[in-house]
Amino acid sequence: MAATASITQLNWRCVPTWRRASYNTMWCLIGCSIGDMGTILFFQLSGYALLADPAWNTLAIMSLAIVNGILTSIALETFILSRQMALPAAFKTAVGMSLISMVSMEIAMNAVDVALTGGAKLTWWVLPVMWLAGFLTPLPYNYWRLKALGKACH
Repeated sequence: MAATASITQLNWRCVPTWRRASYNTMWCLIGCSIGDMGTILFFQLSGYALLADPAWNTLAIMSLAIVNGILTSIALETFILSRQMALPAAFKTAVGMSLISMVSMEIAMNAVDVALTGGAKLTWWVLPVMWLAGFLTPLPYNYWRLKALGKACH
């Protein structure tokens, strides 16, 4: 498929591409979850509030969680890629991954958390729902990126 193919011209039924996009998305989800949920858990267990207003505090924690999620995703991807290429090249490739995918994943997970728990809180029952939302949200974009642009991080 040409790099200029539109969304409607794409073959959305390519099973190998869906598998590859799912694999890439899974690794991104693992990396993002480590930083994101680690940040939320820290504030949840420590009781430390960034801001006095609970609504602004939730927004501040979730924003920090998004940043940390992206950073840990880049670190994990760099580690994985460093087995295939030199460390500087692995880091450059990891940083060059799609921020659209990572940010949409992070926002989806955090929106589910706030919607279901009422704040920046992790519970055993919210985790699978957060992971599902975090996985499904960027998956079509990651498929399109592979199919239309030939871009993959692995």
